[in-house]
Amino acid sequence: MKRACIETTHDDATTIAAALRPDNTPSMSTDVTDDVVRTTIERDTVGGLQSTVDDYVVNLTVAATVTRTARGHRPNHE
Repeated sequence: MKRACIETTHDDATTIAAALRPDNTPSMSTDVTDDVVRTTIERDTVGGLQSTVDDYVVNLTVAATVTRTARGHRPNHE
C-alpha cells in the first residue's frame, strides 16, 4: 500500500475540509486540527496514488479559492 499525507494551513480549515470530504474516495480521510487540513490517501500503486493526489490538489485549490472569495465578499445593505 502506498500512502501520501497532505497538510495545508487555512484561515477557515473547517470549511475547506467540509468542501473536500464529499470528493474523498474510500481510500482517503480528511481531518482538521486547528488551522490545518490533513488528508491521507492510500492506494495500491504509485500511479493510482499520483492520480488521486493530483485530483485532490485541484479540489483543494478550488475550495481555497472559493472560500477566500466568499470571505472577501461584503454584501451591500445600504
